[in-house]
Amino acid sequence: MNHQPLVQRIHLDQAWPLFNTRETRAIEREAQGELPSHTLMQRAGLATAQLALALTPHAHTIWIACGPGNNGGDGLEAAMHLKQWGKHPVVTWLGTPELTPPDAQQAWQRATAAGVTFETTPPAQFDLAIDALLGLGCQRMPEGNIAQWLDVMHASGSPILCVDTPSGLMSDTGQWLLKPKAPIAPTAQRHTLSLLTLKPGLFTADGRDAAGQVWFSDLGIESASQPTAWLQAGTALSIPRPHNSHKGSYGDVMVIGGTTGMTGAAVLASTAALHGGAGRVMIGFLDDADHTAVAAQHPALMVRNVADLDFKHATIVCGCGGGDAVRAVLPRVLSTAAQLVLDADALNAMAQDPSLQRLLKTRHAKGQPTVLTPHPLEAARMLGRTTAEVQMNRLEAAETLAQQTQSVVVLKGSGSIMAQTGRTSVINPTGNPRLATAGTGDVLAGLIGAKLAQGDEAFLASCEAVRTHGWVADRWDDAKGPAFDAAWLAASVR
Repeated sequence: MNHQPLVQRIHLDQAWPLFNTRETRAIEREAQGELPSHTLMQRAGLATAQLALALTPHAHTIWIACGPGNNGGDGLEAAMHLKQWGKHPVVTWLGTPELTPPDAQQAWQRATAAGVTFETTPPAQFDLAIDALLGLGCQRMPEGNIAQWLDVMHASGSPILCVDTPSGLMSDTGQWLLKPKAPIAPTAQRHTLSLLTLKPGLFTADGRDAAGQVWFSDLGIESASQPTAWLQAGTALSIPRPHNSHKGSYGDVMVIGGTTGMTGAAVLASTAALHGGAGRVMIGFLDDADHTAVAAQHPALMVRNVADLDFKHATIVCGCGGGDAVRAVLPRVLSTAAQLVLDADALNAMAQDPSLQRLLKTRHAKGQPTVLTPHPLEAARMLGRTTAEVQMNRLEAAETLAQQTQSVVVLKGSGSIMAQTGRTSVINPTGNPRLATAGTGDVLAGLIGAKLAQGDEAFLASCEAVRTHGWVADRWDDAKGPAFDAAWLAASVR
């Protein structure tokens, strides 16, 4: 165990282990059993003060809002250091010395001895706000002074540093217990210092906006505990191909969908599969319309009649723009597809038909990989829940759906989650609100199909496709090229 806390910026060039509240508490108890009393809080306060100084080196007045528990104790420790370093920390504290936990009580004593200023209301002006109100495992709605002080922070325009987790955000799920009055948009002015462990809620649902830039200090504690999930690296991989290869080396993808009025969805998925590296891509439209125009506009795609396609030796992407017509072909798809990606209307059909659900589970027993790519509403239908219930705990919802279907699940959204029974789930850090655009989900389904066709194992193929999908969107430059849309995205994935 080290004695000096190290603060690291969370860069996305590597994967990071994530731990929920229960596992973090276990790591904390183990560390406290091996260290002198108050050590972890003192390290946490020092790390917080160091980061505050690094973020705002010219700040003078620093408002530190401290709750009555140990998160507030971390803030009190930080105030002591900032005072000793010549800053003017102003503390608003909701604790009382007699009722405060022992570590926080000692932190109050140290802050008082250092001459830290205590006030009952926030300062009129401040250069930095430190949120040390609720912290890890927050389970109660912010109210009273806590809610009021949070509103002042969010409305101030000053930089905010959240200690461990943003107050009011559930660290396991990324859900707000009480949403701020004004939506929190991504900003360079917002930071979170996660202590001892990184928490999954900082990287999914509302957590991505709430946390802003995430920093991490392990407080000098090394743990061998199994993480709840992994935050995957956010850099796309480029694997060179051998010169001695041909289109047959990279597999076939067949996209089944695109009924009348929705042919664009199938074209987007097919284009993404082609640019994603599949050797050959075929479209099986689910109607009898004349699709020669599609073939002329997209000569690299092979337009076929669904009845003429052989699913047994190909990767099938099914459901993109399929409408109700997809129901008729799903039994054959589920029974014969060598590898399968189910999206959109295929998932809605599955949710309503127990016989299709049984066929889906049979695929696992036969060793036929399947990937489901639901957005929260589609996941809710398959789980028999509401969308709000899925979003309330995205990690649990994805893992439950993976178990019920015996499939790989990609739960799309802010911090998309990849889950498979027997694997540690993965949260993806790439992507942005540009992906909240019609057709981008079809692009993702096609890209996953391309990765599968090239021989990637289903879970890893899904992780890599989701990462690349978001990575491309993150590198869009509004000042260059055409407007961002799904067609551009489909042609840009690699």
